[in-house]
Amino acid sequence: WIERGRSLDDFSIKDFVHLSHTMLHGDGANRWYDKSFNLIIAKDGTAGVNFEHSWGDGVAVLRFQNEVFKDSTKAPAISPQSQPASVDSCGAVQKLDFKLNDALKAGITKAKQKFDATVESLSLNLIQFREGGKDLLKQKKVSPDAVAQLAFQMAFLRQYNQTVATYESCSTAAFKHGRTETIRPASIHTKKCSEAFVKELVKHSTEELQKLIVDHLSNTCYFILTGQGFDRHLFGLRYLASSKGIALPDFYQDQAYARLNHNIISTSTLVSPAVQLGGFGPVVSDGFGVGYQVHDDWIGCNVSSYPTRNGKEFLQCVCKSLEDIFNVLKDPSVPTDPRVLKTHYLK
Repeated sequence: WIERGRSLDDFSIKDFVHLSHTMLHGDGANRWYDKSFNLIIAKDGTAGVNFEHSWGDGVAVLRFQNEVFKDSTKAPAISPQSQPASVDSCGAVQKLDFKLNDALKAGITKAKQKFDATVESLSLNLIQFREGGKDLLKQKKVSPDAVAQLAFQMAFLRQYNQTVATYESCSTAAFKHGRTETIRPASIHTKKCSEAFVKELVKHSTEELQKLIVDHLSNTCYFILTGQGFDRHLFGLRYLASSKGIALPDFYQDQAYARLNHNIISTSTLVSPAVQLGGFGPVVSDGFGVGYQVHDDWIGCNVSSYPTRNGKEFLQCVCKSLEDIFNVLKDPSVPTDPRVLKTHYLK
């Protein structure tokens, strides 16, 4: 069943992995991938949104979801006791019969085969870390988002013995026509902190490890939020030069710039009572797509990957990294000094 950006699936959701696959891609037969977004509803009433990203960002879609959630829960048009309406009584539903020639049929068959092969190669894995969340981190005067990002850096180092370019989406909707800018969670501080936890844990005291976590939190998030990021600026200059036939400066040809924009770890987060989970595909063939949520007392992570990466193993490393971070922060033998941490924490 499809109708102008709405998709009705005739099956119930089995678990979170099935939910994630259903909302991310489905079977390709009843989704409007070229629309601004699809509202997808499963047989058991589970609903989600699949949206095409060029027109807008998660902030706009989250506003839509929040409003729908509020209206449908506080003033539902129907209830479990409502009598189901027959198809005939709706009046607006009609079956469309398409007349296809052999060339169109062959094209559809080929497209479906390519779609199925791509979906078959995509893995989705999830964890729910239940040993701490936003409440405890705020008590310790550290940024919940920064701690999650640090865990991803530690996890990749633990799994692949290296650190890589990492992307975190940051909304600039506070500005007129603002869209997003890039936070760069991978830095010399995160590398130093990750190596201390992953490779040199026994060499450091708990106090030293806490200080390393604090040093990591002194990031450039504030500057990005206030429009002082560099990624969109550099992209705009490159696009204008290309559109006007102007030769690009050597800077854009540098290997470092290419590596900076090959984001092996791509991350995004949206937290709301209206959202159970969110996710997206990897942005590069050898990358991870990391959708995450930091709740009051737990942290959720939904990771996508292709065969070149092991998403299940990565999440095991994320879980281990979060355990190490929370164990260090919880250690009562080293009281957290708010005077030290205050300068690094963005409320």
